[in-house]
Amino acid sequence: MKFKRVKMVYFSPTKTTQKVLESIANGIDVEEVVHFDLTYPKNIEQTIAPFLDEIVIIGAPVYAGRLPVVAVERFKQLRANNTLAIIVVVYGNRGFDDALLELKNLVIELGFIPIAGAAFVGEHSFSTHDTPVAQGRPDSLDIQDTMEFAQKINDKIKTLLTFKIQNNLEISGNFPYKDEMPPNKVTPVVNEKLCNECGMCIDVCPTGAISFEEGIITKTELCIRCCACVKSCPNEARVVENSAWKAISHTLNANCNIRKEPELFL
Repeated sequence: MKFKRVKMVYFSPTKTTQKVLESIANGIDVEEVVHFDLTYPKNIEQTIAPFLDEIVIIGAPVYAGRLPVVAVERFKQLRANNTLAIIVVVYGNRGFDDALLELKNLVIELGFIPIAGAAFVGEHSFSTHDTPVAQGRPDSLDIQDTMEFAQKINDKIKTLLTFKIQNNLEISGNFPYKDEMPPNKVTPVVNEKLCNECGMCIDVCPTGAISFEEGIITKTELCIRCCACVKSCPNEARVVENSAWKAISHTLNANCNIRKEPELFL
């Protein structure tokens, strides 16, 4: 079985999941890689044709052991007809819990047949200079693992003789899934002494929570605490001041400092 292209579909506020998927896609034996970035509100207006005889890599970060609700909502616009899928989640060195199983069940519902899955480690959204958690990951060793994963996918594809494949990929996780993140009550704030109102935080927000109205305003009910605004601010003007949020960062730094390796499911 030979394919000409791989299509990538992802939700990736801090670009970590995107980086992992790109590395996997580059290692798969195809001629072309096509991106469908569903991270930003402006991108979800695009019409995505149903996926047919192709390979699709679908990926998202893990938030508190689950898929981000907004990512699930955006993935639900996808349609497939027994299309082969590779499912990937990226977590911050704590655990991916039920997220990969949740993604498997979701893509099956949408008409895909998952033939491989993986949980890779990326720098935690709450990681800071003072409380690093998986800082700098995916690193060179992780990228090497993505290439080895891609080669295993190549080998598996060669053995497939028909699209009538059973949805029997075994994925770790539990159902019913663990509870989702509780409703958000805090957001990063602006250090007005450092902010030059460049608008970068507005551009990178995946939910459109940030706007400029006589200053930078963040709608708490829309913020998903992805920290894309914090990590992308060129002046480090977006900061976390909430004590409970900071306490979580310290706990993660203390308890999740032993390197975890990617987990592959084929």
